[in-house]
Amino acid sequence: MSAIHSLKQLSDSLEGTLLYDNLHKTLYATDASAYRIIPLAVALPKTTEDIVKLVRYAIENKTTLIPRTAGTSLAGQTIGDGIVVDVSKYFTKIIAFDAVKKTVRVQPGVIRDELNLYLKPYGVFFGPNTSTSNRCMIGGMVGNNSSGTTSIRYGVTRDKIVEIKTVLADGSTAVFNTITSAEFIEKTKGDSLESSIYRKLYEELSVKANQQEIINEFPKPEIHRRNTGYAVDILLKSDLFGGTESTINVGKLLCGSEGTLAFTTEVTLQLDDLPPTNNIMVVTHFDSIQGSLEAVIVAMKHHLYTCEMIDDTILDCTKHNKEQSKNRFFIQGEPKAIMMFEVASYISMEEAEKQADALIQDLKDNQFGYASVKLYGTDIEKVNELRKAGLGLLGSIVGDDKAADSIEDTAVELSDLPGYIADFSAMMQRHGQEAIYYAHAGAGELHLRPVLNLKTKEGVYQFRNIATEVAILVKKYRGSLSGEHGDGIVRGEFLPFMIGEKNYELLKRIKLAFDPNSVLNMGKIVNALKMDENFRFETDRTEPDIKTIQDFSDSMGILRAAEKCNGSGDCRKLPSAGGTLCPSYRATRDEKDTTRARANALREYLTHSDKENKFDHKELYEVFELCVSCKACAGECPSNVDVATLKAEFLYQYQKANGFSFRNKIFANNAKMNKMGSIFPSFTNFISNLSFVKKGMGVAQEREVPLLARQTFRKWLSNNNRNVNSNENKKYPNGKVVLFCDEFTNYYDVNVGIDAFELLTKLGYEVVVVEHEESGRAYLSKGFLEEAKMIAIKNVATFAPLISDDCQLIGIEPSAILTFRDEYLRLAEDKTAAQQLAKNVLTIEEFFKKEITAGKIHAGQFSTTAKQIKIHGHCHQKALSSVEATFGMLNVPKNNTVTIYNSGCCGMAGSFGYEEEHYKVSMQMGEDTLFPKIRTTDADTVIAAAGTSCRHQIFDGTSRKAQHPVTILKSCLR
Repeated sequence: MSAIHSLKQLSDSLEGTLLYDNLHKTLYATDASAYRIIPLAVALPKTTEDIVKLVRYAIENKTTLIPRTAGTSLAGQTIGDGIVVDVSKYFTKIIAFDAVKKTVRVQPGVIRDELNLYLKPYGVFFGPNTSTSNRCMIGGMVGNNSSGTTSIRYGVTRDKIVEIKTVLADGSTAVFNTITSAEFIEKTKGDSLESSIYRKLYEELSVKANQQEIINEFPKPEIHRRNTGYAVDILLKSDLFGGTESTINVGKLLCGSEGTLAFTTEVTLQLDDLPPTNNIMVVTHFDSIQGSLEAVIVAMKHHLYTCEMIDDTILDCTKHNKEQSKNRFFIQGEPKAIMMFEVASYISMEEAEKQADALIQDLKDNQFGYASVKLYGTDIEKVNELRKAGLGLLGSIVGDDKAADSIEDTAVELSDLPGYIADFSAMMQRHGQEAIYYAHAGAGELHLRPVLNLKTKEGVYQFRNIATEVAILVKKYRGSLSGEHGDGIVRGEFLPFMIGEKNYELLKRIKLAFDPNSVLNMGKIVNALKMDENFRFETDRTEPDIKTIQDFSDSMGILRAAEKCNGSGDCRKLPSAGGTLCPSYRATRDEKDTTRARANALREYLTHSDKENKFDHKELYEVFELCVSCKACAGECPSNVDVATLKAEFLYQYQKANGFSFRNKIFANNAKMNKMGSIFPSFTNFISNLSFVKKGMGVAQEREVPLLARQTFRKWLSNNNRNVNSNENKKYPNGKVVLFCDEFTNYYDVNVGIDAFELLTKLGYEVVVVEHEESGRAYLSKGFLEEAKMIAIKNVATFAPLISDDCQLIGIEPSAILTFRDEYLRLAEDKTAAQQLAKNVLTIEEFFKKEITAGKIHAGQFSTTAKQIKIHGHCHQKALSSVEATFGMLNVPKNNTVTIYNSGCCGMAGSFGYEEEHYKVSMQMGEDTLFPKIRTTDADTVIAAAGTSCRHQIFDGTSRKAQHPVTILKSCLR
């Protein structure tokens, strides 16, 4: 039977989904590690029975199953040449909570932060807190024995294991929990695979020589964060094996086993009381890495809740990331490193202040650090987000030299840390390297990364060579080569050296006992794949020469722009995590619809396609189809992977080869169509909304095609300008502005244009509207980049001579005006003129905020009537500008009460939500966050939305009419 036929049979038997097309195999070939292995297939099981069937298939077909949740593993644990089993879509239930025992039972696809949101009302939480906590899942945390920033107080995942339900390697099921020694012996009796496992563990660990070998060779027991091989040293605590404890839980052995021993279907976790809310973060600045680490010994005497480090390389990356640049407000000078020391008290804030002051004084007395800053409340959350973004930020480094993850997880005893780092630094100097340092200093663990080019043989040689020397160094201190990220592929090869050949052979025998048919995540931990093979990049390849119409020189080309994605998976966070990224994934929960998938697919096809036009692949069309070009990735992805820009280029190149559809031509040329239609707007509106017309254009019947206004904004200007603004003797005390007449305001939202013009005039500004081209937004969204380029060139030529610091260009529709600051910089031929112009292009909200700060606009100009206002920010505003500008503008009237919805993407995205095949997904995007919040908003509250698409979507989804902020502010005038 052929492989395809057998996979088809397997697919038909599953309640879930089996995918074995080229696109999905490509998407699951990588995780957050440096490796790439194309799998046989990808399974999305719905039930435990599905997993049993997958195990039996793997046995019969001599393949392996690779368990996967969020796919954020750094050591290659979640990739392989077998079937990747992704439980993140369906195994997502919180099954039971026991308030008395303080335990919770969950499926492996439950997200860590989602779990804690559920638990918070009960006053408890799951302590281990990884940097990926808003998308990582409990199954992955169990597989890797994750720990994160809180381990110095709350321990690691292994400490929280109460029970693990599993499917074993023969398709049988077993439950591993705490049992007595007598019960353990009883379990050794029988013919099942479970009995065989217990019997083998008893046979091996009862041997005194084996016990002593483990004690002698495994990492120091004082190192709490250790993931070296299987945790057989933990089992030695049992009185069965020379210890003193009368109970044993084999589930703790499974924790950290990376899915190589059993397939987890449920986990019961021990919970902790919520941490104190009286907390202070002391951020101490250092002139040297060594000094910062020596300070840890002193700081840890102060019973810290957090002790984290960030070096200057990552801090420098934050300067160029929109989200994280806002979170570095506390930085003083140019530190080589900062340490984040968190103190807290259940008693009072005064007690926390005493702790913080004592810590700062102790550091001063020992001459550590040149500045210490105390942070409180939401500022602590901001600095924690800065720390969490570390891995993703490293992906934003331009070029082929990247922070490599060959040595990024070493842990030593805390007292050994300064000496270890001194030795490490000396070693790196010998290699001509200045490593990147960040992470969990208080636990004796640092994520150390050399900067290497893994596209070259020399870089790959250094990858192994440095890893080998670090292994020797870690062994010198009896440390752990993996503190929390696991052995996987990158460290599995070093296990015989790290724990000794005898212990390694013991682990192999244990693996064989659990997995006699070799079906569970083969090539990880034992019999590991080589750590310097199967990379994402072919070494010393001829770099593909990809011609693009947009300028990607800021990333050294479009391929390197895609390669900035390192797989950290920030695009998989759900609405509860805040932000907008990524609306299509939030709607479908499919990996295919993540930013990561799009970047990975583009990298794959641009690298490996043998077509002349490397963009000409239906798989790329499929992966980009639900991207709504919201730009959230440009702002929220730490690696600055701007998929909206990548999509525009893809659509252009793909359609060059496959043609531009009739519908795309209609939508792209929307402004031209509206110019003709506006001659007889009533007739155009009637025709456009006829059912058969919408059907012919591929527009959803549920939508109303936006109605053209009775007169255009330009027509209104022509009719009214001499009465409003043409009196040469009239004084405009606040100067002159140029208003961009975008194509949406001109044809649809004329009243908003009038409101903007009259508001500015009444506030003392001369408003000038000149002849110019449309913004080109519709052309950009549909990949008509030649047309968009011509528009960019003409608009830059038009406005460059007119615009200056004293006379700025302002716009009403965010997606239109922000093209000057975004896409035009990639399309304009006169780069200098485009860049200079962009500095003085503002959204109208930004302009008002600036003028308010300057004192030119003030509360005295507005009424004191009370208004309740809630703001929904346009996606491009959030990514390229700021919703805070709208907040500041609407707060000027004295009695306005203004709040900002944490509302994500509305889902309309220009024409996307009108397209019949995208209507349901569009509405689901709105339902994820925005619609429920609007439905619960009081009827008297005014809803502000700057985007024309947003206002239409809000009405279609909630029957509420939103207003442009300009209209709201005008209504507040005296």
